[in-house]
Amino acid sequence: MPGLLRGVARTAVIAGTATHVSNNVSRRQAQRWNAQEQEQAAQAQPQQPAVNEQMAQLEQLGKLRDQGILTQEEFDAKKSQILGL
Repeated sequence: MPGLLRGVARTAVIAGTATHVSNNVSRRQAQRWNAQEQEQAAQAQPQQPAVNEQMAQLEQLGKLRDQGILTQEEFDAKKSQILGL
């Protein structure tokens, strides 16, 4: 009888460990899939607001240059900075 009880206990421990490991793997995989979906969603969103903001900044710089507040060199430097050149 003690041998049978020991065998049952060992099987229960092994099954519990296997279940725990399986749950961890499933949880980790679900987190990876969620992260990939979020990246894809972020990439799919149009970058229009950033472009509109850049255009507004460039227009404002152009006005400052036309008013003589900025030199051409200052305008060119800031323009390159805004456009990431």
